[in-house]
Amino acid sequence: MDQQKRAEENDLGTLAQDARVLMAATADVAGEKVGEARRRLSAALDSGKEMFGRVKEKAMDSAKATDEALREHPYQTIGIAFGLGALIGYLTSRRCSRSGD
Repeated sequence: MDQQKRAEENDLGTLAQDARVLMAATADVAGEKVGEARRRLSAALDSGKEMFGRVKEKAMDSAKATDEALREHPYQTIGIAFGLGALIGYLTSRRCSRSGD
């Protein structure tokens, strides 16, 4: 999962860098439509940065809260994990026995 997160961050970084390069390449191009497109692209990049920051902050807060809850209630966590594992095992075994595998 961590590898996927890094790949997505790299993709977003590459996209932002490509957009900056495009903006720099069109800096000397005159025209009302090009200027408007550059402004919209710049606004979209700024909005994307803000949104990424908020999402990252929320994810970190959620991970910290989950970690604290798990540390405060370790036995309940183990019980829930065991129960879910048993339920999944039971449902899987029923499915396999019905399909004849």
